[in-house]
Amino acid sequence: MKKLFAKAFLILCAFGTSTLVFAQEAVVEGGGFHQELKTKFIEGSADFMSLVAITLVLGLAFCLERIIYLNLADIDPTKLLKSIEDALDKGDVEGAKTIARDTRGPIASIAYQGLTRLDQGVDIVEKSIVSYGGVQSGLLEKNLSWVTLFIAMAPSLGFLGTVVGMVMAFDKIEQVGDISPTVVAGGMKVALITTIFGLIVALILQVFYNYLLNKLEGILNRMEDASITLVDTAIKYYVKFKK
Repeated sequence: MKKLFAKAFLILCAFGTSTLVFAQEAVVEGGGFHQELKTKFIEGSADFMSLVAITLVLGLAFCLERIIYLNLADIDPTKLLKSIEDALDKGDVEGAKTIARDTRGPIASIAYQGLTRLDQGVDIVEKSIVSYGGVQSGLLEKNLSWVTLFIAMAPSLGFLGTVVGMVMAFDKIEQVGDISPTVVAGGMKVALITTIFGLIVALILQVFYNYLLNKLEGILNRMEDASITLVDTAIKYYVKFKK
Protein backbone atom coordinates (compact mmCIF):
# COMPACT_ATOMS: atom_id res chain seq x y z
CA MET A 1 0.00 0.00 0.00
CA LYS A 2 2.76 2.43 0.95
CA LYS A 3 4.63 1.51 -2.23
CA LEU A 4 1.55 2.27 -4.33
CA PHE A 5 1.09 5.65 -2.66
CA ALA A 6 4.78 6.46 -3.07
CA LYS A 7 4.60 5.53 -6.74
CA ALA A 8 1.52 7.70 -7.23
CA PHE A 9 3.16 10.62 -5.47
CA LEU A 10 6.33 10.29 -7.59
CA ILE A 11 4.26 10.27 -10.78
CA LEU A 12 2.50 13.45 -9.71
CA CYS A 13 5.81 15.06 -8.76
CA ALA A 14 7.13 14.22 -12.21
CA PHE A 15 3.98 15.69 -13.75
CA GLY A 16 4.39 18.83 -11.66
CA THR A 17 8.02 19.13 -12.71
CA SER A 18 7.13 18.84 -16.38
CA THR A 19 4.38 21.43 -15.94
CA LEU A 20 6.86 23.81 -14.33
CA VAL A 21 9.25 23.29 -17.24
CA PHE A 22 6.47 24.12 -19.70
CA ALA A 23 5.62 27.23 -17.68
CA GLN A 24 9.25 28.35 -17.78
CA GLU A 25 9.34 27.78 -21.53
CA ALA A 26 6.20 29.87 -21.86
CA VAL A 27 7.90 32.68 -19.94
CA VAL A 28 10.86 32.53 -22.33
CA GLU A 29 8.55 32.51 -25.34
CA GLY A 30 6.64 35.45 -23.91
CA GLY A 31 3.16 34.06 -23.29
CA GLY A 32 0.81 31.13 -23.50
CA PHE A 33 -1.55 29.30 -21.18
CA HIS A 34 1.10 28.33 -18.65
CA GLN A 35 2.35 31.88 -18.39
CA GLU A 36 -1.20 33.12 -17.81
CA LEU A 37 -1.74 30.41 -15.19
CA LYS A 38 1.46 31.37 -13.44
CA THR A 39 0.47 35.04 -13.48
CA LYS A 40 -2.93 34.34 -11.97
CA PHE A 41 -1.35 32.06 -9.38
CA ILE A 42 0.93 34.90 -8.25
CA GLU A 43 -1.90 37.45 -8.32
CA GLY A 44 -4.03 35.18 -6.12
CA SER A 45 -1.54 35.47 -3.24
CA ALA A 46 1.16 32.80 -3.10
CA ASP A 47 0.29 31.76 0.48
CA PHE A 48 -3.26 30.64 -0.18
CA MET A 49 -2.67 29.51 -3.76
CA SER A 50 0.18 27.27 -2.57
CA LEU A 51 -2.17 25.62 -0.08
CA VAL A 52 -4.74 25.03 -2.83
CA ALA A 53 -2.00 23.58 -5.09
CA ILE A 54 -0.79 21.27 -2.31
CA THR A 55 -4.38 20.13 -1.78
CA LEU A 56 -4.63 19.29 -5.48
CA VAL A 57 -1.33 17.36 -5.52
CA LEU A 58 -2.13 15.35 -2.39
CA GLY A 59 -5.70 14.67 -3.53
CA LEU A 60 -4.50 13.45 -6.93
CA ALA A 61 -1.83 11.31 -5.24
CA PHE A 62 -4.49 9.48 -3.21
CA CYS A 63 -6.72 9.21 -6.30
CA LEU A 64 -3.92 7.76 -8.40
CA GLU A 65 -2.96 5.30 -5.65
CA ARG A 66 -6.59 4.11 -5.44
CA ILE A 67 -6.91 3.89 -9.22
CA ILE A 68 -3.81 1.67 -9.40
CA TYR A 69 -4.97 -0.47 -6.47
CA LEU A 70 -8.55 -0.92 -7.73
CA ASN A 71 -7.44 -1.72 -11.27
CA LEU A 72 -5.07 -4.38 -9.94
CA ALA A 73 -7.90 -5.76 -7.79
CA ASP A 74 -10.44 -5.75 -10.62
CA ILE A 75 -10.22 -9.14 -12.33
CA ASP A 76 -12.76 -11.33 -14.06
CA PRO A 77 -13.64 -13.98 -11.44
CA THR A 78 -15.23 -16.39 -13.94
CA LYS A 79 -12.01 -18.17 -14.88
CA LEU A 80 -10.81 -18.30 -11.27
CA LEU A 81 -14.05 -19.75 -9.92
CA LYS A 82 -14.23 -22.29 -12.77
CA SER A 83 -10.67 -23.46 -12.06
CA ILE A 84 -11.43 -23.81 -8.33
CA GLU A 85 -14.65 -25.71 -9.07
CA ASP A 86 -12.86 -28.09 -11.47
CA ALA A 87 -10.17 -28.79 -8.86
CA LEU A 88 -12.75 -29.48 -6.14
CA ASP A 89 -14.72 -31.75 -8.49
CA LYS A 90 -11.59 -33.90 -8.57
CA GLY A 91 -11.23 -33.68 -4.80
CA ASP A 92 -8.01 -31.68 -5.19
CA VAL A 93 -8.37 -29.17 -2.33
CA GLU A 94 -4.66 -28.30 -2.30
CA GLY A 95 -4.78 -27.61 -6.02
CA ALA A 96 -7.74 -25.27 -5.50
CA LYS A 97 -5.83 -23.50 -2.73
CA THR A 98 -2.83 -23.07 -5.01
CA ILE A 99 -4.99 -21.55 -7.75
CA ALA A 100 -6.51 -19.06 -5.31
CA ARG A 101 -3.15 -18.25 -3.70
CA ASP A 102 -1.45 -17.59 -7.06
CA THR A 103 -4.20 -15.25 -8.30
CA ARG A 104 -4.21 -11.57 -7.33
CA GLY A 105 -7.26 -9.67 -6.16
CA PRO A 106 -9.73 -9.71 -3.26
CA ILE A 107 -11.89 -12.48 -4.74
CA ALA A 108 -8.93 -14.85 -4.84
CA SER A 109 -8.02 -13.91 -1.26
CA ILE A 110 -11.58 -14.60 -0.11
CA ALA A 111 -11.59 -17.92 -1.95
CA TYR A 112 -8.30 -18.95 -0.32
CA GLN A 113 -9.62 -18.15 3.16
CA GLY A 114 -12.70 -20.26 2.51
CA LEU A 115 -10.72 -23.16 1.07
CA THR A 116 -8.37 -23.29 4.06
CA ARG A 117 -11.42 -24.04 6.26
CA LEU A 118 -13.06 -26.48 3.89
CA ASP A 119 -12.53 -29.39 6.30
CA GLN A 120 -14.46 -27.56 9.07
CA GLY A 121 -17.84 -27.61 7.40
CA VAL A 122 -19.91 -25.47 5.05
CA ASP A 123 -21.09 -23.13 7.83
CA ILE A 124 -17.52 -22.28 8.81
CA VAL A 125 -16.58 -21.77 5.16
CA GLU A 126 -19.51 -19.42 4.64
CA LYS A 127 -18.69 -17.42 7.78
CA SER A 128 -15.05 -17.21 6.73
CA ILE A 129 -15.99 -15.93 3.27
CA VAL A 130 -18.36 -13.32 4.69
CA SER A 131 -15.91 -12.15 7.37
CA TYR A 132 -12.92 -11.91 5.05
CA GLY A 133 -15.12 -10.25 2.44
CA GLY A 134 -15.66 -7.44 4.94
CA VAL A 135 -11.89 -7.15 5.43
CA GLN A 136 -11.29 -6.93 1.69
CA SER A 137 -14.06 -4.33 1.32
CA GLY A 138 -12.32 -2.19 3.92
CA LEU A 139 -9.03 -2.46 2.04
CA LEU A 140 -10.74 -1.43 -1.20
CA GLU A 141 -12.30 1.63 0.46
CA LYS A 142 -9.07 2.66 2.20
CA ASN A 143 -7.89 6.27 1.62
CA LEU A 144 -11.15 7.34 -0.06
CA SER A 145 -11.92 9.41 3.03
CA TRP A 146 -8.74 11.42 2.34
CA VAL A 147 -10.00 12.22 -1.15
CA THR A 148 -13.28 13.53 0.27
CA LEU A 149 -11.30 15.58 2.78
CA PHE A 150 -9.32 17.31 0.02
CA ILE A 151 -12.51 17.85 -2.01
CA ALA A 152 -13.94 19.73 0.98
CA MET A 153 -10.68 21.54 1.77
CA ALA A 154 -10.04 23.00 -1.68
CA PRO A 155 -13.09 25.31 -1.87
CA SER A 156 -12.78 26.06 1.86
CA LEU A 157 -9.23 27.31 1.30
CA GLY A 158 -10.48 29.30 -1.68
CA PHE A 159 -13.22 30.91 0.42
CA LEU A 160 -10.67 31.62 3.14
CA GLY A 161 -8.60 33.43 0.54
CA THR A 162 -11.75 35.32 -0.42
CA VAL A 163 -12.25 36.51 3.14
CA VAL A 164 -8.60 37.50 3.41
CA GLY A 165 -8.84 39.37 0.11
CA MET A 166 -11.87 41.28 1.34
CA VAL A 167 -10.03 42.17 4.54
CA MET A 168 -7.11 43.42 2.46
CA ALA A 169 -9.49 45.55 0.41
CA PHE A 170 -11.03 47.11 3.52
CA ASP A 171 -7.56 47.70 4.97
CA LYS A 172 -6.65 49.65 1.85
CA ILE A 173 -9.85 51.67 2.12
CA GLU A 174 -9.06 52.44 5.74
CA GLN A 175 -5.50 53.49 4.92
CA VAL A 176 -6.31 55.85 2.07
CA GLY A 177 -9.77 56.91 3.18
CA ASP A 178 -11.15 56.33 -0.30
CA ILE A 179 -13.46 53.66 -1.75
CA SER A 180 -12.47 54.08 -5.38
CA PRO A 181 -12.18 50.95 -7.58
CA THR A 182 -8.41 51.37 -7.87
CA VAL A 183 -7.99 51.05 -4.11
CA VAL A 184 -10.05 47.86 -3.68
CA ALA A 185 -9.18 46.14 -6.95
CA GLY A 186 -6.11 44.32 -5.57
CA GLY A 187 -7.91 42.76 -2.62
CA MET A 188 -10.94 41.84 -4.72
CA LYS A 189 -8.70 40.13 -7.29
CA VAL A 190 -7.11 37.98 -4.57
CA ALA A 191 -10.59 37.10 -3.29
CA LEU A 192 -11.93 36.03 -6.68
CA ILE A 193 -8.85 34.16 -7.94
CA THR A 194 -8.45 32.02 -4.80
CA THR A 195 -12.13 31.10 -4.93
CA ILE A 196 -11.91 30.13 -8.60
CA PHE A 197 -8.84 27.94 -8.12
CA GLY A 198 -10.32 26.29 -5.02
CA LEU A 199 -13.50 25.37 -6.89
CA ILE A 200 -11.53 24.08 -9.90
CA VAL A 201 -9.44 21.81 -7.65
CA ALA A 202 -12.59 20.49 -5.94
CA LEU A 203 -14.22 19.77 -9.31
CA ILE A 204 -11.15 17.89 -10.57
CA LEU A 205 -10.95 15.74 -7.44
CA GLN A 206 -14.72 15.13 -7.50
CA VAL A 207 -14.49 13.64 -11.01
CA PHE A 208 -11.75 11.24 -9.88
CA TYR A 209 -13.70 10.40 -6.71
CA ASN A 210 -16.83 9.50 -8.68
CA TYR A 211 -14.75 7.30 -10.96
CA LEU A 212 -13.30 5.53 -7.92
CA LEU A 213 -16.76 5.00 -6.41
CA ASN A 214 -18.02 3.50 -9.66
CA LYS A 215 -14.99 1.20 -9.85
CA LEU A 216 -15.39 0.20 -6.20
CA GLU A 217 -19.09 -0.63 -6.58
CA GLY A 218 -18.34 -2.87 -9.55
CA ILE A 219 -15.68 -4.80 -7.63
CA LEU A 220 -17.91 -5.18 -4.56
CA ASN A 221 -20.76 -6.52 -6.70
CA ARG A 222 -18.46 -9.12 -8.27
CA MET A 223 -17.17 -10.03 -4.81
CA GLU A 224 -20.72 -10.71 -3.59
CA ASP A 225 -21.53 -12.84 -6.64
CA ALA A 226 -18.26 -14.75 -6.28
CA SER A 227 -18.90 -15.36 -2.57
CA ILE A 228 -22.26 -16.98 -3.35
CA THR A 229 -20.63 -19.12 -6.04
CA LEU A 230 -17.86 -20.18 -3.64
CA VAL A 231 -20.37 -21.30 -1.01
CA ASP A 232 -22.31 -23.27 -3.65
CA THR A 233 -19.05 -24.89 -4.79
CA ALA A 234 -18.21 -25.85 -1.21
CA ILE A 235 -21.66 -27.42 -0.80
CA LYS A 236 -21.18 -29.47 -3.99
CA TYR A 237 -17.80 -30.64 -2.70
CA TYR A 238 -19.32 -31.83 0.59
CA VAL A 239 -22.19 -33.59 -1.18
CA LYS A 240 -19.75 -35.40 -3.46
CA PHE A 241 -16.90 -36.26 -1.11
CA LYS A 242 -18.22 -35.94 2.46
CA LYS A 243 -21.31 -38.09 2.39
